[in-house]
Amino acid sequence: MSDNGRGRVVVQSAQWGFFFFIAYIGAAVYFVSVSDGSFWGVVLGLLQAIVWPAYVVYHVLVLLHV
Repeated sequence: MSDNGRGRVVVQSAQWGFFFFIAYIGAAVYFVSVSDGSFWGVVLGLLQAIVWPAYVVYHVLVLLHV
């Protein structure tokens, strides 16, 4: 402990951050590759890459008839 009585908190989440970064890159490559290639198509593909987990959850819930 330090002199002022406070402890030190170390957050080690770098592994998950790297996993999510790689998942984003993969999703971005996929969504940009299926776009029409225009500027706004690429921008939309990058935005879809950010929220792709919502697509997955939605389709899983549809398959479960929830």
